[in-house]
Amino acid sequence: MPKNKPSLAEILEINTLIDVVDIGANPSWDEAPYKTLLDAGLAQVIGFEPNPDALDRLNSIKGANETYFPDAIYDGKAHELKVCEHPGMTSLLEPNTELLKYFHALSNACKVNERLTIPTVRLDDVKEITNIDILKIDIQGGELEVFRNGINRLRECLVVHTEVEFLPMYEQQPLFSDVDIFLRGLGFTFHRFAPLVSRTLQPMVIDGDEFKDFSQVIWADAIFIKDFTKFDQLSSEKLKSLALILHDIYGSLDIALRALMAHDHKFMSKLATQYKDLFS
Repeated sequence: MPKNKPSLAEILEINTLIDVVDIGANPSWDEAPYKTLLDAGLAQVIGFEPNPDALDRLNSIKGANETYFPDAIYDGKAHELKVCEHPGMTSLLEPNTELLKYFHALSNACKVNERLTIPTVRLDDVKEITNIDILKIDIQGGELEVFRNGINRLRECLVVHTEVEFLPMYEQQPLFSDVDIFLRGLGFTFHRFAPLVSRTLQPMVIDGDEFKDFSQVIWADAIFIKDFTKFDQLSSEKLKSLALILHDIYGSLDIALRALMAHDHKFMSKLATQYKDLFS
């Protein structure tokens, strides 16, 4: 955004916070994609993390607009949690050791150190959630099952930010194509990857770095948004929220503008003109 210009939140006069639901909120990887909105006091987070150590870390650093629960969001049945050597690889699914042995360090990172039988809760059944604007989810291969058990919640959601895999790092896990087909059926459009992650197959090592991105793409964060050809079906607050999310988090200025144009057409406002003035 150009300097010395009002923020998009000020232009939009949004009176409610962006509702973020974070499933698998383990802080062991990169910072949360919604952090800019959270730090600006424009979002509130309800997070879920069944790993006790990770949950303790989250609660020790959380802000006023963050609430975390120990629930495992899945299909509502009891399952075995595989606690792995690297906490970010812990999953309800079994690591695919036959595949992972081809990559440096991944096989060891997915070594199962403990197996815990835990209850799970369906996303549609979580009473603490009253609205979702952004769903961020990273549960190592179990994302599609959460979507299947959260159809009602996903109807109100604007953006799904999910980890997806292109190779089955876990046994019988759905891949990107499966997630894409399902979310498209719920009215979402794939927006982009952020980022794509690749690794070098053994035994080659590039620049002395076993973790260096190279040729084989393995996983990514995939961003899905409400179908921009149907923005006219959204409410005033949802269109404003979507524009703010697209602008502040993803820098998707063109689609943010389309959301504001839809708002202007439906509600007789002039938000798109004000938005374009930011860049004049």
